[in-house]
Amino acid sequence: MRLGEVVSFLDSTLEIGKFRDYGPNGLQVEGSPEVDKVVTVVSTNAQVIQRAIAMEADLIVAHHGLIWGGGIERVVGSSAQRLGALLSNSISLAAYHLPLDAHPRLGNNVGLADAIALQANRKTFGDVRGHELGLMGTWATPLSLPEAIQRIATGVQRSELPFVFPYGPEVIRTVGLCTGAASDLMEAAANEGCDLFLTGELSERSAELARELQITLVAAGHYATEVFGATRLVDELRMKFADLEVEFLDVPTPL
Repeated sequence: MRLGEVVSFLDSTLEIGKFRDYGPNGLQVEGSPEVDKVVTVVSTNAQVIQRAIAMEADLIVAHHGLIWGGGIERVVGSSAQRLGALLSNSISLAAYHLPLDAHPRLGNNVGLADAIALQANRKTFGDVRGHELGLMGTWATPLSLPEAIQRIATGVQRSELPFVFPYGPEVIRTVGLCTGAASDLMEAAANEGCDLFLTGELSERSAELARELQITLVAAGHYATEVFGATRLVDELRMKFADLEVEFLDVPTPL
C-alpha cells in the first residue's frame, strides 16, 4: 500500500481542513513510500517508537504527534532521538489531534460518551479554535453521584479516578465531556446546564471554578480518555485497506 494513499484517506476521513489546531495534522515524518503495517497510538514517544520498530511497523498513526506550535526549532535531545529512530528505520508518522477528538463516529469524545453509556440528547458545545469540541448528553435514567463516578471509572477502565470535585447536585442528569486537557470547557458545560463535566487532566484553576459554578468536575486521565480514537481507527483502516495490517499499540500512562 502506498503511504500517500493511506494518509490521504485519513486526512479526508478526519476532515483535517476544518480545524485550526495546535500543530500540523496529517503526515509529520515521511519514511518508506510503501506501507504494510500500521500501528495506531495515543502519544508519540521513545517507548512507542521502539515498540513500533520491534513490530516492524511502517507507519505510526498518533493522536499526539511530535510537532506542535510553530514546529521543531532544534533537533536535539529527545527530539533528535525520536526523529532519528523513525528516520533510520524508515517509519512514517501521521498525527491527528483535534480532528480525532471531534470526529462524530471515530473520535475520542464520542468514544468516551459510548463507554459511559451517555446515549441520549447528545449535542456539541464549547468553542475551541473555532470548533465546538465538547460533547454533552444524558443517561437513560439519572444516576446518583456515586453511581455516576463508578460508571465513569468503569468506562475508562480505572479502579479509581484521579480527581473528583463533587460540587454539583447529588443526582446527575446531564453530563458534558471533552477528552484530554479540556478543563477550560467546564464553564461552557455549566452554562449548558450540565451537572457534571468530565475531562482527562485539569488546570490548577479549575477546582475552585467548579465550586463557584456548582458543577461536579471529574478528571479521568488524559491517556485513559483518549484511547478511543486510536482504537477506532484500527477497524476503519482495516475495512478500507484489506491487505493492510493494523494494530493498536497500547502504551498507557497514569496521567
